[in-house]
Amino acid sequence: MSGTHPSLTTPLTAVPVPRRPLELGAFGDDPVRRWYENELGWPTVPASTAESPLRLRLGLRFDVLDVPAEAGRAALRHLAGTSPVAMRGDRAEILVAAGSTEELPGLLDWLEWGALALGLRAIGTGGVMRAPRPPDPAVSGLGAVPSGRPTGPGEDVPLALPAHPEPGALQGAAVWLRPPEPGCEVEASLPTLSALGGDGGAPDLVRVVNTVATHCHRLRLRRTRP
Repeated sequence: MSGTHPSLTTPLTAVPVPRRPLELGAFGDDPVRRWYENELGWPTVPASTAESPLRLRLGLRFDVLDVPAEAGRAALRHLAGTSPVAMRGDRAEILVAAGSTEELPGLLDWLEWGALALGLRAIGTGGVMRAPRPPDPAVSGLGAVPSGRPTGPGEDVPLALPAHPEPGALQGAAVWLRPPEPGCEVEASLPTLSALGGDGGAPDLVRVVNTVATHCHRLRLRRTRP
């Protein structure tokens, strides 16, 4: 990695979206949407039919870095223990600071990965992601869902994706590996370009992107070998 630091051209710290006041019947019988909208303050796109999934609006509170699961596993060591990470199928979805999507092409060029097809992408303003099932068993109408968080005092947050994903993940449903914490503003835990050279409070987007790009390249080489 050489050259000067990439310039920050877009603000990466989004102003938190106010939580909606709880109104009876506002979300019908959808406890998942109620959890995201009221507990987290995350804007959602309601499901159009009973079979279609709830989706989260991107670009307001956070963007998403969509990478192969192996690359996502490697990136976990650069994330804060409270940085939310989801999995859908064989892809990991890493929540990053809002505005990161616009910075990704220049960042990849600066890291000298820009000329390669790596199979990673960032999704931001105007995009959506499937809403993973909430991990909190207290959500009305939902059974207990493993959260991937430690169960005993003093235990560390796991730094690996499960060897055998939940059945829902294999079928394309999104599941939380590191779920968000209700009552906590997610922005402080997200990788951001502004953390470069900072005080270490937020994860560094440069390290996360460089790590996932390296592993995406290794995957690409393995697939092209005879």
